[in-house]
Amino acid sequence: MPKAAAEEFEIAGHTVRLSSPDKIMFPQPGYTKRDVFDYYRAVGDGILRALRDRPTTLQRFPDGIEGETFFQKRIPTRGVPDWVKTATIKFPSMRTADELCPADLAHVAWAAQMGTVVFHPWPVRAAAADNPDELRLDLDPQPGTDFGDVISTAGVVREVLADLGWTGYPKTSGGRGVHVYVRIAPKWSFVEVRRAVIALAREVERRNPNGITTSWWKEERGEKVFLDYNQMARDRTIACAYSLRANARATVSAPVTWEELPRVEPDDFDLRTMPPRIASIGDPHAGIDDVAHDITPLLEWSERDEKAGQGDLPYPPDHPKMPGEPKRVQPSKDRDLKSQR
Repeated sequence: MPKAAAEEFEIAGHTVRLSSPDKIMFPQPGYTKRDVFDYYRAVGDGILRALRDRPTTLQRFPDGIEGETFFQKRIPTRGVPDWVKTATIKFPSMRTADELCPADLAHVAWAAQMGTVVFHPWPVRAAAADNPDELRLDLDPQPGTDFGDVISTAGVVREVLADLGWTGYPKTSGGRGVHVYVRIAPKWSFVEVRRAVIALAREVERRNPNGITTSWWKEERGEKVFLDYNQMARDRTIACAYSLRANARATVSAPVTWEELPRVEPDDFDLRTMPPRIASIGDPHAGIDDVAHDITPLLEWSERDEKAGQGDLPYPPDHPKMPGEPKRVQPSKDRDLKSQR
């Protein structure tokens, strides 16, 4: 069977070429590159709200999700349309890279043409690339817990945010987890925002210590939902709202309202179901940019916790050692701790 010819589309005032539109990207349901391309056009308002002006790492699958994948953090210097915008970001090593920085839907479509399935934006805008404007909390179920436990944990997060007078915006991860986002003023560093998230997570944990944990080491988590505070460390990213996930069903990281969250299941949202959903109800995160919160209360909580002996927590293993950070060694292998027993 001959391959389908390349096509050109006018999107946001730019010409975007779609080559190999019949290439299979999701073998189990048979979704093609055209399906992925059309999906991102259909959810354009929502995905642009999540990506606009954000440096974005692209998870690309040139031969479909069962082939090799790579994370593209640097946009090539050749073969890229002259209208494609980039933004410079700094890694924890302080080396820099120019990442895709979507300004309109044509940028998203161009990335899909390049085999991008998953979009991983930084929690910053290009104008202030060292100052997060998006506080992210990742609710990660551990062995022995299920999606219902995650939903219950999300409810506690909502309570704590309400006590602060803040509005959080939940979404499914596309798997078994839930993410909660809060817009914040871009005034603080990654270190400060991460400490704010730790303080928030600790308060959530205090309200249900039997079901929620902030323990970085898996051996200490037990059958609880882990609040992954390290998603706020520099160069850690999460699949954005409306991004497809690279799994057999082509699920989506789906924005939901707090009211519907207890009724949803992760498999409710995929490449086929999301376009009619957004066309019918709009984007549940449509108001996310209306208010940018001041994280000073969380930084005060952080100072309070530190005085009580709860200081910083370990960074991810690939991150440079940070001032005040505790040991990055799991407790069962910590010789100093063992010698004190």
